[in-house]
Amino acid sequence: MASVYKGNLLKHLRAFVQTARSGSVSAAAEKLFLSQPSVSQQIRALEDGLGRILFERHGPQLRLSPAGKALLEMARPLVDQLDALPDHFARRYGSLDSGEVRIAAGESTIIHLLPTLLMRFRRMHPGIFVHLQNVAGAKRLELIRNDEVDFAIGSMLEVPPDIDYQPIYRFHPVLIMSPEHPLARRRQITLADISPHGLILPPRHLATYQLTDLIFRKYGLPFRVTLEVEGWEVIKRFVSLGMGVSIMSSICLTDTDRERLRVIDVSEYFPPRSYGVVMRRGGYLSPQAERFVDQMSPGLFGDSPEMADQAAAAP
Repeated sequence: MASVYKGNLLKHLRAFVQTARSGSVSAAAEKLFLSQPSVSQQIRALEDGLGRILFERHGPQLRLSPAGKALLEMARPLVDQLDALPDHFARRYGSLDSGEVRIAAGESTIIHLLPTLLMRFRRMHPGIFVHLQNVAGAKRLELIRNDEVDFAIGSMLEVPPDIDYQPIYRFHPVLIMSPEHPLARRRQITLADISPHGLILPPRHLATYQLTDLIFRKYGLPFRVTLEVEGWEVIKRFVSLGMGVSIMSSICLTDTDRERLRVIDVSEYFPPRSYGVVMRRGGYLSPQAERFVDQMSPGLFGDSPEMADQAAAAP
């Protein structure tokens, strides 16, 4: 095999990995700045040399064969590391003042957590471009699996086997309501007190709804959702209008929110929500992405009232 691929193995593997990522030869050719016939020829050479079919062809669609999936798992880290070698060399023996970082995050993370991180990173590395995508849930994981982002920043309750999650910050769970709500007059509130009142929650496919359902079932109590809406800023607005109460992470609260809403800690019933870095297991971070992650120290938000409880331990 070594004689067959003398000088060409990396080129063939790069064509294979990019085609697997893109899902088509034409898209891979465009990203590699090659012609379609050239990419197809390199994949055929790889298949001939390995004696295995790597793609199952269904018309214009390409799907990885079992052998192709195994090769992708082995080859992708090698190709990524070799492609990034110049950047690593520059970081070790010079300054890395260019490049980009691609990050996926949900709305609450973008509004409340990322501004401080981004401002600090921009001060340290003004020449590195940051591309930020506002996505959550399954879409965020899809971008990670397809290598369309370097990593995501957010919260995870269940971590799939192909994903790595490194929690860095932790926030208290709180119950929020308008000052005129009947529960607002109580000094102490139990889960049973919340049960009869209408909740405003994110859609049920998101983690907050699922956690709320889990906790109420754990205590054998019903709960009633009167409004599902995506976006914590909208939820806070509806709560302030007296349309219901909500259970959320304290990361989403500003000083203004605390002045116009009644906020009660419910850590007795709900666990803290961790936020951190989400990436593909076995994935490779570019030097630019590594620099962003390295500056996400647990103590960065130490003076923030929303960060009363922080931890860097794994869940």
